[in-house]
Amino acid sequence: MSTLNRHRCSWVRGELMENYHDREWGRPCHDDQALFEMLLLEGFQAGLSWYIVLSKREALRKAFSGFDPQAIAVYGESDVARLMADEGIIRNRLKICGTITNTQVFLALQKEFDSFDRYLMSYIPDGPVVNESNMFLTTSPLSDAISKDLRKRGMKFVGSVTIYSYLQSVGVIIDHERDCFVMLELAQGK
Repeated sequence: MSTLNRHRCSWVRGELMENYHDREWGRPCHDDQALFEMLLLEGFQAGLSWYIVLSKREALRKAFSGFDPQAIAVYGESDVARLMADEGIIRNRLKICGTITNTQVFLALQKEFDSFDRYLMSYIPDGPVVNESNMFLTTSPLSDAISKDLRKRGMKFVGSVTIYSYLQSVGVIIDHERDCFVMLELAQGK
């Protein structure tokens, strides 16, 4: 089926969002590196549009050591200053410092659970949660619980709305519209 004839979720507009929706959003992900990258990007989204974050994704990847958690975890004040001077990224000191803190917590969770994926999957032992209501949601009991735990562990910019968006993006919560081609592919096990 040509991508021109595919029905997508109604929020998808433009090539950047189409590519993200078609290839990543809402597809179950179990790769810790991808889960980490998306967690950082979601933190940068707070108060901004997802389009802005996606348009700066490559610049953020370059500025943050290819999203290498081992490198980011040891960033110091000189790294924060370097990042604050980088006009290609979202230059918010609280988000930059939060990213460093969140990386340290992410690594601790990897160590405790053997992977961040296992941490997330501990919340959904029966697999991804499908939004059967097909209603637009911004939080859920699942995002509330994970947000509460991550904040207790010291993460920043991980409120329930941000975590719900994160869980959607990595396919923990399947929130594609019922007639979206990705939802149909997932239902068929593709």
